Amino acid sequence: RERGLDLVEISPTAVPPVCKIMDYGKYLYELNKKMHEQRKHQKGTKIKEVKLRPRTDRHDYDFKKNHVVRFLDEGDKVKLVMVFRGREMAHANLGRQKLEKLIQEVADHGALEMRPFMEGRALIAVLAPKPQAGKRPAKADAAKSEADEAANA
Repeated sequence: RERGLDLVEISPTAVPPVCKIMDYGKYLYELNKKMHEQRKHQKGTKIKEVKLRPRTDRHDYDFKKNHVVRFLDEGDKVKLVMVFRGREMAHANLGRQKLEKLIQEVADHGALEMRPFMEGRALIAVLAPKPQAGKRPAKADAAKSEADEAANA
């Protein structure tokens, strides 16, 4: 205590418990620093949003579909929002059909996480990336190269 140090229990679950004589404030600072570094290196899941309209033309539809595919391949979730304006609400089934068509077209890259549902004037669906979707070809190439090496030996 004269030196300004404390008895700090480092690992209470160990048998016997591990303790050190040190400055507790400095210990907390180091602990927070480590936690901050760990959080920095974690990849958080992002939700990308793609907005469509029932009357979206073919080129714009394809452009947005390519965005959805790219987001899913990068490992992000995608929130598809079909926005209805004015009298379009009377024909919500057309928007639902277009959204279902988009979901089927990108089914190779992602799986449906939340089925389409109405929220106000918008029809919303969420797609999640397929696990390890981008890494499969690399494994196939590695297996092929191993087979080639075995055949050459």
